[in-house]
Amino acid sequence: MGYIGNFPASTQTVDLKWQPIKTASFTAVAGEGYFVNTFSAAVTVTLPASPQRGDTIQIVDYSRTFGTNNLTVNVNSNNFQGYSTVNPVYSTAGSVITCVYSDSTKGWIVTEDDDATWKTRSGQASYTVDFLCIAGGGGGGKGTPSAHVRGGGGGGAGGYRNSFGSESSGANSSSETALTFSGGTTYTITVGAGGAGTTSAGTDGTSGSDSSISGSDITDIVSTGGGGGGGGSRDGLDGGSGGGGGSKDGTSSAGSGTANQGSNGETGVSNDPGGGGGATEAGGTDGSGQGGDGLSSSITGSAVTRAGGGAGGYSENAGGDGGGGQGSTNGTAGTVNTGSGGGGASTGDSAAGGSGIVILRLPTTSFSYVTTGSPTITTSGADTILTFTSSGTVLG
Repeated sequence: MGYIGNFPASTQTVDLKWQPIKTASFTAVAGEGYFVNTFSAAVTVTLPASPQRGDTIQIVDYSRTFGTNNLTVNVNSNNFQGYSTVNPVYSTAGSVITCVYSDSTKGWIVTEDDDATWKTRSGQASYTVDFLCIAGGGGGGKGTPSAHVRGGGGGGAGGYRNSFGSESSGANSSSETALTFSGGTTYTITVGAGGAGTTSAGTDGTSGSDSSISGSDITDIVSTGGGGGGGGSRDGLDGGSGGGGGSKDGTSSAGSGTANQGSNGETGVSNDPGGGGGATEAGGTDGSGQGGDGLSSSITGSAVTRAGGGAGGYSENAGGDGGGGQGSTNGTAGTVNTGSGGGGASTGDSAAGGSGIVILRLPTTSFSYVTTGSPTITTSGADTILTFTSSGTVLG
């Protein structure tokens, strides 16, 4: 027989066996109700590993302190309202949560969410989200096996846009303004691919693809793909950071970077192809043919340098700090998920730019769940960090 007492009316209609007050994390059992007291510390409730259709669990905020010390629901590898990456956090005082298991497709369905707005998030207050959005790096160009037309230019780094703390955005510009997400709105994350290198003599590398953060109620953040390196006697391509020019008798122009996203490539001269631009400096800054350096960010809680330019391919030239590919007879690829440029080649094959990355940092108390894309989810202090290495969406 269900518990009869001074609780919300809907709790009286569920036939559950009510347990003693819980003050520490525990694993729930189907058919039971739990008074959870988070007065002293946050609590995690782990749902059953092998639920059956109709299994029901109810949780009541015993001390009305979920708003101070949150309740986290560990879904234990099952779907929750149709989503596989969940572990929702309840942060509204007085919440009553009733979960019923349906099937493997939808998993646990919340049939009651009293005083909370997790299901639709439409009542969730808006909150600030910092971002790091880096596009795919450009591929290196390939030279022509000739006495006067030699190496291919290095690929430029993908555009680098950053709002975290007081850190620089691309081209040493000021940190951007953080985004504001609203409850119930879906935000689309696009992670740009790195541009391809080439096996064809005298051919440019392919520019990288854009990365972006978009939503119906924000101004979209778009980072421009890095410019491909110039092949043989060809100019470097424009991009987030510009590609280096190929080498020839005379000069090959460098690709230009995008304002507030990246730097210019290096001009190519006879037997000396240009390095691709990086997020913080132009190609060739550290030496002829070398890629420009990238920028460091601590948005994940640890400092990581990304978006280095690829080196021009003639003698062995170094790629820019942050993952830029080396240039030589054959180029080496920009590091994956750094948005770095690929290395140019002289007589061998040039290399691809590294794919981009999008990182979001938001208050843990505002985080609901990720709908697609399987980002890496970590925490730092009071914040949750979502690191997207492939495209996906987030529910605000």
